[in-house]
Amino acid sequence: RAEERGKGIAIYSLAPLLGPALGPIAGGFIAENTTWRWVFYSTSITDGLIQLMGLFFLRESYGPKILLDRAVRLRNETGDESYQTEAERQNKTLPEVLRSSLIRPFRLLLTQPIVQVLALFMAYIYGIMYLVLSTFPTLWTSPNYYNESTGIGGLNYISLGLGFWLGSQICAPLNDRIYRRLKARNGGVGKPEFRVPLLFVGAFFIPSGLFIYGWTAQYHCHWIAPNIGAVLFGTGNIIAFQCIQTFMVDTYTRFAASALAASAFLRSLAGFGFPLFAPYMYSALNYGWGNSLLAFVAIVIGVPAPVFLWKFGET
Repeated sequence: RAEERGKGIAIYSLAPLLGPALGPIAGGFIAENTTWRWVFYSTSITDGLIQLMGLFFLRESYGPKILLDRAVRLRNETGDESYQTEAERQNKTLPEVLRSSLIRPFRLLLTQPIVQVLALFMAYIYGIMYLVLSTFPTLWTSPNYYNESTGIGGLNYISLGLGFWLGSQICAPLNDRIYRRLKARNGGVGKPEFRVPLLFVGAFFIPSGLFIYGWTAQYHCHWIAPNIGAVLFGTGNIIAFQCIQTFMVDTYTRFAASALAASAFLRSLAGFGFPLFAPYMYSALNYGWGNSLLAFVAIVIGVPAPVFLWKFGET
């Protein structure tokens, strides 16, 4: 139900954000104490176990598929062939189903203003998250800055992980609570726009964290200071992610997977592309103005996005 989606999305969105924060902690100690090859071995072993568990424990949750199974069971039990689902009546072949499913995310991305705005916002915050991650090794292990060992330097990723965890724990219950309250005030009718209020919080935390992280790192403040900025940045990141994803699920319901796939496509490109220009940007602007530039762009994109959704989302 819509009133319960906040918790589900919290778990769903926390994992891909927590991974890049916790992975380097393990990777640093693995590379320092054994060989870098074990970074790949351990990842592959874990991934294989997860895939194997998924085969046995994941349950079907897609409405049309559950309905199809029920129709097949009823036909077998009653011998009445009139039990048909909408998908069966359309009588699409597997290549036709695959073609429409693969094309749909790009159609949404090219034609739906909501998907375009939210995919752009999500791509940007995802991109700067990977950009910030790419700056951590240089900042913490370089003799010009904090001069920590590879293993100890990797522990600073805990700050990002802590921010992601805090954000998810704060956002998950509040997201559903705010939705229920606004729904009750709206005569018991829920709207995707009821996910927007918390997006303002995420849009505020992201640039705040970037400003603190950038300027404290540039002036070589105590190591706790840039980590505080990273915590705020991580908190804002996960709050924005959860609000955007629940909004999309509430808006597109049956085709929510396609809407999320459209945003995932754009954000994956940003996650790949942003770290490529990070060294050149920080070389020219240093940590202070480099992160300030990212923060200003986050304000330009992040502040209008929730206003746009609140005022024009339904239209």
